[in-house]
Amino acid sequence: MEQNTQPVFAIEKLYVKDLSVEVPNAPEIFLERDQPQMEVQLNTGGRGIGEGVYEVVLTVTVTAKLAEKTVFLVEVGQAGIFRIQNVPEEQIEPLIAVACPNILFPYAREAVSDAVGRAGFQPVVLQPVNFEGMYMQRLQEQSAEAPAEVTIQ
Repeated sequence: MEQNTQPVFAIEKLYVKDLSVEVPNAPEIFLERDQPQMEVQLNTGGRGIGEGVYEVVLTVTVTAKLAEKTVFLVEVGQAGIFRIQNVPEEQIEPLIAVACPNILFPYAREAVSDAVGRAGFQPVVLQPVNFEGMYMQRLQEQSAEAPAEVTIQ
């Protein structure tokens, strides 16, 4: 009996794990005519949930402010369950940090836009994100923080 050693990268399930909308200054904020300043924060995280099965969550937080007043705050935790098998160990982290968020981002972008629209504002369309660049930057920051190895002979 031959064992299948083909690499597997498959989507098992995509879902919204968390969704929050806040409009703390309603209804008065709807009378404002100025354009709010937008701030977007992205976070990704992954964890093993079984043999070769991982949950990855992309959290997108959009905060709109006028001066010091919060117009709205929307947070979406877009998640997916991914099957990653027969892949070399050193390639799993890049898959979880780059490939999975690339798959999740369009769904998160749609959820943010829909939530903002339902809150009574013009929908927000998030710009594309370079998850590979974010991952490489994080690796560089981690290597800069790591103390240099010293070999004593």
